[in-house]
Parts: sequence; C-alpha cells; structure tokens
Amino acid sequence: METAAASDPFVASLPVFAKFESAAYTDNYRPLPDGWALATADIVGSTKAIEAGRYKTVNMAGASVISALLNALGRQDLPFVFGGDGALVAFPGSALEITRNALAAVQRWVADELDLTLRAAIVPIKDIRAQGLDVRVARFQASEAVFYAMFAGGGGRAETEMKAGRYRIDPAPAGARPDLTGLSCRWNPIEARHGEIVSIIAVPGPSRDLRGFQLLASDIIALTGRQERDGHPVPPNGPSYSFPPAGLDIEARAMAPAGWRWLPKLWILFLMTLTAVSDRYGWTIGSFDPKIYKRDVASNSDFRKFDDGLKMTVDVDADVSQRIENRLKQAEEAGICNYGLHRQKSALMTCLVASPLQRDHLHFIDGAAGGYAMAAASLKAKVLV
Repeated sequence: METAAASDPFVASLPVFAKFESAAYTDNYRPLPDGWALATADIVGSTKAIEAGRYKTVNMAGASVISALLNALGRQDLPFVFGGDGALVAFPGSALEITRNALAAVQRWVADELDLTLRAAIVPIKDIRAQGLDVRVARFQASEAVFYAMFAGGGGRAETEMKAGRYRIDPAPAGARPDLTGLSCRWNPIEARHGEIVSIIAVPGPSRDLRGFQLLASDIIALTGRQERDGHPVPPNGPSYSFPPAGLDIEARAMAPAGWRWLPKLWILFLMTLTAVSDRYGWTIGSFDPKIYKRDVASNSDFRKFDDGLKMTVDVDADVSQRIENRLKQAEEAGICNYGLHRQKSALMTCLVASPLQRDHLHFIDGAAGGYAMAAASLKAKVLV
C-alpha cells in the first residue's frame, strides 16, 4: 500500500491502474531495482492453528509483519502484499539492517504473545534474477486515498527460498517488541450476503501459457463482476462493530507488554463506544465522521490482488461460485493454471490505521475459516501429486 503521495521515486513512477482487470496484464509492471530485497514471512503450521479456530490470530500475525516493517522504516509507500498467514514487503537495500531487526522483533512477538512460529527471510532481488526470474510491481488504485501493490514475475521464489531454510532471519532475544502502532482487528466477522465467501488462488500452470492465464484471470474477474460490487465481501457502508471486539486481547498485546494491557483495553473500549454511539445518532467527533470512516473501510479493503497469480476473497452466490470453479478446472486441465479454492460463511478483516482522521487506512480481507491459507494448502496438495 501507499498513500496517494508516494515518497520514493521508484514507487512514484510505477504504473497505476484503476480497473482491477488490468492487474492480469503484467507487461505494464516495472522491475524492482537491483539493490532492493524482499522480506517474506509466514506462520509455520498455520493449517493446524486454523483447525483449532485461531485464524483471527493467524491473520493478525501475518499483518503484524507489514505493520512492523512499515513502522520501523517510517514509510507507508513500500510495496507489500498480505497473504493471510504471512506477508511480503519489498524494500531498498539501504534499509537492510532496520528491516532485519524489525523482522526479528516481530518473530519474537508472535512467538511470545500469540504462541505461533513465524519464519522469515530476506531475499535480494539480484539473487532471484540470478535464477532467471524477476520481480515486477504495479499499483492498483483501490480508492481515492489508497493504492495496493501488485507483484508479478518471481516474488513467490522468495517464499520458496524461505521455506527451504535459506536467507533465514532468526528471532530477536526474549523481550524484544516491534512497533505495531495502528494494527487492529475490531470488526465483526463479515457474513456472506450472496451465498458464501470464496477464497481463490490461481497461479500460472505448467504450460507457461501466460496469455491463456491472462484470459483466465479476466474471465474470473468478469464472473465476480456478476455480483454486486464485483463480489466485494464488505458492505458498502462498512462492516458492523463487535463489542467487545473479538480481537481485543490480541490488539492489546500488540500495544503493551504484560501487566499494562488493561490500559489499551480500556482505551479501545472507550473509543469503540464513542464511535458506535456517534455512528448510530449521526454525530461527528471533531473532524471524525464515523459513517465516512466505515465507507472508507469498505473502499480501502484488499479483497482482490495479484501476487504472482490471482488472489481473491469474494462474496458470491452458488451459481457464480460454481462457474468460477468450472472455469478454473478447465484451465487447470489445460495446464494454464493451478488453483486452490476454499469456501466459508464469512470473511475476516485485519487493519492498519495510522490515524482514523486520515483516509489512507488499510484493511486486509481473508476468509474466516481458513481463507487463503486453506486455498494455498489445496493448491500445494495438487501440485505435489
């Protein structure tokens, strides 16, 4: 993500598209500079955690990587992508030491506070290019105030290297804490309004028919376009409040060490009460208008993305859901793609909000019963057969 006023000359020069259909046409993407690197992280054993009902915690851990790195580097313009149980952030090599320390600290926090294992790596772009791959980036304008980065070419290679144990970053010593300012999860699960929430991952298949994959992505996007607002799972006026929020304890753990969490908990509950009452009666709190904020939450959400393939979490009816799966099966049989798909009754939202008075707050969408992690597991199982 970045705000409309990108500070990095490379990021500012990236192509911008307002129609998501353009994301599949990667010829317009730009290569990351040679001196850059990819910070990548994911949760080890996320499937077991999901089966234990901990997907909100898994999502929070994935989003914490983005929060920690952007805060440590003091930049909101760096390209990143949220993957449900992990994340990827591109950054210039001049920030290597700061990024390494932030990754190590967030690993420690995830272990100590969430009882999960976060593995992490930093992979130089030049090493990915040495393998005949590339990492290219473009920007999708999700709303007036927010852009999300789209990746193509080889970002997935960084995850492969990480899982192989290369370029590994070790956790910081006990007691280290990352700066997770703005990380929150205060919304209710978002129930499907059309039928079901479908999380989809489709990546190019063994035929390496990139034109065929572009047509497939366009077809899937067109099918979701049959639903209201392209299958956007968040209602146009925003999600509903959860009181007390289900993620209250996790958010407090991000804000304060043990022994002091009652303070952020009281503060969060006070803010939510004030916001909910103001929203109900149409009041504003200074320059903060809860109704505008909730509408921005919907428009700023990343329910679809391109990350070396198409990733979407959409609210669709049974007919559209089946048409999507039939089209994916057809493409997979032709070698054009490999895909994973997971259905559930609701979606989850995890947020990065530097200030509710600014309109560039970020909202990451995933399925509430496994989402991208389960879709990825399905995809992996088929590829390994």
